[in-house]
Amino acid sequence: MKDTILKVKNLKKIYHDKKSEIVALENINFEVNKNDFISIVGPSGCGKSTILSILSKLEKQSDGNIEMDKNITIGYMLQNDSLFSWRTILENCLIGLEVTKQLTSENKQYVLDLLKTYGLYEFKDKYPSSLSGGMRQRVALIRTLAIKPDILLLDEPMSALDYQSRLAISDDIYKIIKNEGKTAIMVTHDIAEAISMSDRILVLSKRPSKVKKVYEINLTDKSTPINNRRCKEFSTYYDMIWRDLDVHI
Repeated sequence: MKDTILKVKNLKKIYHDKKSEIVALENINFEVNKNDFISIVGPSGCGKSTILSILSKLEKQSDGNIEMDKNITIGYMLQNDSLFSWRTILENCLIGLEVTKQLTSENKQYVLDLLKTYGLYEFKDKYPSSLSGGMRQRVALIRTLAIKPDILLLDEPMSALDYQSRLAISDDIYKIIKNEGKTAIMVTHDIAEAISMSDRILVLSKRPSKVKKVYEINLTDKSTPINNRRCKEFSTYYDMIWRDLDVHI
């Protein structure tokens, strides 16, 4: 039996200026189950990141409902790692706990354990400038995990990396999320990335965006994102989603 922890119903977002209004999202509906990894893809400017901003309460929806237990916590990982250059790796990871006044010895130890588990403990007293792009993204993820969120929102977390680093960090992020038993919603422009990491993919239409199609990703011998790209069903999913995006070159 599926444990549904988030329901988005008839979500609508309208942006206004002095002369006009733009309907960004219209009648967006989907559900998220515990431990799901969901990706949202769609044409540029269709409002993918707006959905994450609304879920995280950084923006208000114009209409519709978001049903979620009041005890559910959300962590938001942005496109850039946004690490503070003057703070050590450990200090960067503790920012969320400081802001929410949850910096207890127990929670600090949890962060230290995460750094040990994911190969960053020896860098805890170093500064972000000494880390590679991929390592910085792992730090950003650990910083997000520090507050023990139930749902992780990932806004193109690998977009700033080169291709090789992007493949490696997608494996790292996927393993960390699965090992920690988290639920994730990721926005990405990269169809291959979405297929390799996701249980389900929402394809959005052009603006005003609606959910055009939902794909359940069932891969034979599914494992890590890099290995998933070799699965026999991968190219079929890629071709179907590419066509659904209405991309014209």
